[in-house]
Order: sequence, then structure tokens, then C-alpha cells
Amino acid sequence: MRRAGIDTYRQPVLYLHRDCTVSRAEGFAALTRVSVKCAGQEVVAVLNIVTGDWLGKDEAALSDAAWQMLAPEPGAIAILAHAEPPRAASVLRAKVFGTRLNEAQFEAVLRDALAARLSDIELAAFVTVCAGDRLDLDESVALTRAMISVGDRIDWGSGPVLDKHCVGGLPGNRTTPIVVSIVAALGHRIPKTSSRAITSPAGTADVMATMTDVDLDIGALRNVVDREGGCMASGGRMRLSPADDILIQIERPLDLDGDGQMVASILSKKAAAGSTHVLIDIPVGATAKVRTMAAADAIARRLVFVGEAVGLRIGVHISDGRQPVGRGIGPALEAHDVLEVLRNSPQAPRDLRERALDVAGAVLELLPAIAPGSGRIQAEGALASGAAMRKFIAICMAQGGFREPGRARFVEPFVAPADGQLGCINNRQLARIAKLAGAPRNPTAGVVCTLREGDSIRRGMPLFLVHAGSKGELAYALDYARAHPDTLSLRESRS
Repeated sequence: MRRAGIDTYRQPVLYLHRDCTVSRAEGFAALTRVSVKCAGQEVVAVLNIVTGDWLGKDEAALSDAAWQMLAPEPGAIAILAHAEPPRAASVLRAKVFGTRLNEAQFEAVLRDALAARLSDIELAAFVTVCAGDRLDLDESVALTRAMISVGDRIDWGSGPVLDKHCVGGLPGNRTTPIVVSIVAALGHRIPKTSSRAITSPAGTADVMATMTDVDLDIGALRNVVDREGGCMASGGRMRLSPADDILIQIERPLDLDGDGQMVASILSKKAAAGSTHVLIDIPVGATAKVRTMAAADAIARRLVFVGEAVGLRIGVHISDGRQPVGRGIGPALEAHDVLEVLRNSPQAPRDLRERALDVAGAVLELLPAIAPGSGRIQAEGALASGAAMRKFIAICMAQGGFREPGRARFVEPFVAPADGQLGCINNRQLARIAKLAGAPRNPTAGVVCTLREGDSIRRGMPLFLVHAGSKGELAYALDYARAHPDTLSLRESRS
């Protein structure tokens, strides 16, 4: 056995030379699923055939993922054989032909996925047959419970544990750090775990990572919450609904995110994190993730139904998703917006401040002791008094210390080609420009856009600023912007 030194993300991959006698004797072919046993451990890997001379005929190389799972000693000898069909294979076939699945069947699929017994092709088939409207309400409940059962779960003891989540699709909508700081400053528990970006320019964990440490284990997270009442950590080191992380990696390239799976994904992580009261923000807009009010209402009904079934009190906040929130799109740029709001700066983006107060108020009003309408008043008081900012710094210090977010090395405007009035903003294309500039891999990269629908535009004025860490990425992002002039569409000004 030897290490190939190839990153295949989660997929265990085995490499054999095309003239390997074991491969010929077993009848292995490219993409065969092979059982690799070594020193009492086993991993099922997908076979890739090597035609070059970097691998010997008596050697088997493992991708980084497979090597970490098997952890062989140097020079170890392995036994290779055709892998047994995964236990979930029959469940997958049943769902393909329209069978409704129960919790045990979903759990069988998820456990095989976690054990790497399912190939990406099989996982793609599972995601596909569960997409759209192919999961009814009872199946959404079953999938959510199965996702919870195959991971760890945090128990915070008695009393309410608040949380919030946004379904996404709206650049710059970074309310979480503000909301957590407000709610914790008012004396409530809100242990917030967030993911890093998968296809967006920034996730909450990416934004917080520009200001403090976010890669906490469960023990460290408990210490922070016990000390400050809240946290803003990445869920990457915690096994909270780990099967969801695998499914997400399949869903994103396929651009499949059905309501049933999305609800199971959100609520399984909330339940696993020990939350009891959860506010879900659903931005609605033509280029947001949820595009119509009818779709938002359908998601809201499913969230409430599934939430009640797994013991969560769910509140739904439907918000305006027509255009970006704040000014920055990208980890550090969004962090600067957050800090301006928390510091009550006169230059703080007003839309981000108002949206954060709306969400914080709705979170607080999930508690029975807080009357409707009073939650936002309490939230505004905590922000205006500086209590939220002090709590934010205290949480950062408990997580390892606070630091100011950085700035990009290269900044260039994208200017208006003509006079006019700003018509609509394409959220997806603006986010794409931020990603091409280097976000979130480069935390200082992204886009700054201060314009909003209806603003008057003059030829040559900046529509937005592109921030990048290198000239190449800057040019790449600007080339895309020039090729997509409808990112910020202009209409003729009315006289």
C-alpha cells in the first residue's frame, strides 16, 4: 500500500496499474467498487486504473480520503476483493420506483453513505429521487429523524435554546452575528453553529473566521456558551447531522435542493445542536433561492410540520429577497458591514441593521414570555446601547480572541456604460462575480455594491467595486461582469 497524494474530497479512491495481476485476476475495471482490507480495517473504494509508470504492478495507491479511513502502516499489505453490494441498494431501487420510505430505510441509506459504501453515482440517484415534490410530509419527518439519529446530539439541559437560520440565496445577508449578539446580550441562550460556504461567496462561519476562531469542538463550544450564552462556530468539527454534509456535496453540482431535503437538512442540524426554538428566514425574490410567495408558503408549512414532529418550535420570517443586503459580498467585506452595525456607526448599511433587528425580534418572540411586537423593541435597545457589541466581543474573546477583518490588495470599479436608472439586481450573477474574485477562499475578496433598485446612474460611475487578492482574479471577475451586463440592469431614466 502507498499514499497517492491525491485529494478526492470524501470519495475513497483506489489506484491500480492496468497490468496489476490482482486486478486482472479479480476482473476489476475502472470505477469498480473494491473492498480494501488491511490490519483489521476495511474501506470500500472506487477503482481508478493507472496507465503511466508512477505506480508499480504490485502496488496499490490510496487517495487521501481512503488513506485516512484505512490508516495503514508504511509498507502494509492489503487484500483486495469485489465489494459486497451496499445494504441500501434495495432501498434506492425501491425509491426510484416510487416506494415511500420510512425512517429505518432512510437511516440505512445514510449509514451506508457515512461508511463510504455508496458511490457518488448512487448518492446522486438518491438525491434525485428525493428532489422536487418526491418526498411527502411524513417522508420529510422520517428523513429528518434519520439524519439526527446517525450523528451526535447536544443536550443543553432544561430551558429554551434559541436559534435562527436563513434558507439562503441572498448575497450579503449576514444578520447572524448581529442577531446572536443581541439575543445573548439580553440573557438568552443561542448556540449558533453555521457552515462554511459551499457555492456562495461567504457563509456565516467564513465571515466569523475573519474576526475570531470558529473551528470549535463540542467541548469548546459548551465552554463558550456556558460563559457568554451564545457562540458563532463552524459545525465542521462536530458530527451534528454528518450525513447532511455528504448529501449537500451531491446536491450542489446537480442544482437540486427539493423542499423535503432542504427542510430535513435544516431541522436535523438544529435538533442535533440542541435547539428548541428556531426562527427560519426565507428571503423571496426573482433571483433568490426561493422565488415566489407560493413557494415560500409551501416551505413554511413543511418546516412547521416537520419541526413539531421532531420537537422544535418553528417560527417563519418571510423577507424581501429582491436585492443584496448590506454593501459587502465576501467574508471580510461582510464582516466590516456587521461591525459597523454593531458599533452603531453612522455609515452602517441601514438595510442590514433593520433586517437584523427584524430577525432578532422574531427570534425573541418565539419565547412565550415575550409579547408580539416587543421583541424588536428589546433588540433595538440592546443594539443602540452597545450591549450587543460588547457581547459580540466577549463571544469572540471566549472563542480565541477578536481581530479586525482585513482588506483586499486589489480593488477596481465596474462602471456604468450609460445613464439610466437601476432596474433590478441579479443576486446570483453578483455572487458569481464575488466568487470569481476569490471569495471565500481568499477572505478579503468579493464585491462591494452600494446601489439599490431605483437609484439614478450616470455613465462612468461605479456600479460596484471588485476586491481581489491577485491581478489575475480581479481580471477574471471583471471579464465575467463585462460579459453579463444584466447583473445590474439599467433602464432609461424618466424625465
